[in-house]
Amino acid sequence: MIETVRVELAERAYDIQVGEGLLPRAGALIAPYLHRSRVAVLTDETVAGLHLDTLREGLSAQGIAMSALALPPGEATKGWPQFERAVEWLLDEKVERRDVVVALGGGVIGDLAGFAAAVLRRGVRFVQIPTSLLAQVDSSVGGKTGINTRHGKNLVGAFHQPALVLCDTGILSTLPERDFLAGYGEVVKYGLLGDAAFFDWLEAEGPALARGDRQARIRAVRRSCEMKAEIVARDETEQGDRALLNLGHTFCHALEAATRYSDRLLHGEGVAIGCLLAFELSAKLGLCPQEDPSRVAAHLRAMGMKTTLADIPGDLPDAEALLALMGQDKKVVDGQLRFILARGIGQAFVTSEVPAEAVLSVLNAALARR
Repeated sequence: MIETVRVELAERAYDIQVGEGLLPRAGALIAPYLHRSRVAVLTDETVAGLHLDTLREGLSAQGIAMSALALPPGEATKGWPQFERAVEWLLDEKVERRDVVVALGGGVIGDLAGFAAAVLRRGVRFVQIPTSLLAQVDSSVGGKTGINTRHGKNLVGAFHQPALVLCDTGILSTLPERDFLAGYGEVVKYGLLGDAAFFDWLEAEGPALARGDRQARIRAVRRSCEMKAEIVARDETEQGDRALLNLGHTFCHALEAATRYSDRLLHGEGVAIGCLLAFELSAKLGLCPQEDPSRVAAHLRAMGMKTTLADIPGDLPDAEALLALMGQDKKVVDGQLRFILARGIGQAFVTSEVPAEAVLSVLNAALARR
């Protein structure tokens, strides 16, 4: 059964298809968007080995030709060198403005391919086929594209909405456990920021979801996409409500920079740790019940996830240095950091009224537990 979530953005509206077996049917699903029967696919070497042939067969069944470029896997790919390589390859392939670029991969490929499509000939349509849980529930939806620089994460990019998103939940069975759980960090985020009932459901069904329950996975991906679609429709370019989707990310991006975007800390792991730190900060400021951070931590531990700075291998900077890294975050406005805090589970809000001393206290306490 295929479920559809609509992202309502007037003339840029598009569908998110969620269900099993979408990759073999990709040709039929993508064909209505094509002016000529060919697509250019950007992927990574790991995903290519697992899924590229299935996509090729699905496209071929509809008479659609495919060329593909497989980039190295990993966060380091999301930078200028591989971005330039991707754009030059698309030009070599003579991709035209009415053609379609397909992003087949996780968040790194989706962000890079989307940005390449955004700047190529001043804008080419693209289709997201996210292959990780994190990409299915977050990065493939909403049109944020971009790359990292030495100054920080996602600081160069563009808003460029996809024409279609295909979330084949069957693909998730090929993910290593660590990658699946990292993606789950983004799923939990949705319950924490705006749907307490969804968080309740995750507490009950999360372990089954992690073990491979097919219907639970479809429901989790669909609900996450619904929540993101609703927020994006209200605030496409993050002038207000969309910032709520960054719950946990201010801390996460500082930790990713501190670990040099290496496999010491995957993005979704950083989000999970960041969400807990955001709740600890909220509790310290008297905004949410003291029990809430404990409840969040208990669920993350029950799922076997990273929950604290002690779970990050290797050295970390001190609290002052981590706070300085937060200053490079895109959420800085007029020199002030914006935090997403919570008045309770499912009740997140955006604020710049956070004393630096409180942030340092929470960070120092977290570092002391290492």
